Amino acid sequence: MSDEGASPAARCRALTKIYGEGDTRVVALDAVDIDVAPGTFTAIMGPSGSGKSTLMHCLAGLDTATSGDVYIGDVRITGLSDRALTRVRRDSVGFVFQSFNLVPTLTAMENITLPLDIAGAPVDEAWLTTVIDAVGLADRLDHRPSELSGGQQQRVACARALASKPAIVFADEPTGNLDSQSGAEVLSLLRRSVDEFDQTIVMVTHDAAAASHADQVVFLADGRVVGSLHDPTAEVILARIGGLSSPQDSH
Repeated sequence: MSDEGASPAARCRALTKIYGEGDTRVVALDAVDIDVAPGTFTAIMGPSGSGKSTLMHCLAGLDTATSGDVYIGDVRITGLSDRALTRVRRDSVGFVFQSFNLVPTLTAMENITLPLDIAGAPVDEAWLTTVIDAVGLADRLDHRPSELSGGQQQRVACARALASKPAIVFADEPTGNLDSQSGAEVLSLLRRSVDEFDQTIVMVTHDAAAASHADQVVFLADGRVVGSLHDPTAEVILARIGGLSSPQDSH
């Protein structure tokens, strides 16, 4: 349900990230340009070391670019002070990590509302109910993470990311620690959040089946964008990834 005329939910121009110098210099991202349309689900894929996690971390403001520009909405986050960047992340960005990142001493409900509580922001009860219904955990809200399955913990993490109505949610290998059924539940939830709540999702994954839930897949190799697919199937994604893993032309 993306709005064709709207400005991107996130974008980068000539985004370059270099680690180290001299003999240890590594170009993790090499002048990357990407637009993420609002209300869409984008997957980022590529071989190990292609720069996909670095790209997501730079887009989300978790890591700083060596050069180039990154925007969240209309806000240029490149060069913002730590305080201003923290505010943008708090107000506009949600995160879902492979390792769930739940606070073990808090209940599921307390984990879901934690970012709002930290920010001192009011809880939109109607929206919170909608999110909790979507993740299917209404009967588990008093349980602590240790009392929940991996799939349930990740669904709590998704609800936490959605609770503040962020402009964009970044998900880093969100199904990486889950069995196939739990992973499918989480991916279905992310897909629904785009289709029903007009959420914008950017997901890094190495799993073609996971990426097939996305509206588009962006492929990286050697720190560069080397292609994209729209409305992809797992089979087409696998074929494309296979090609990326073959020996690259020297450059």
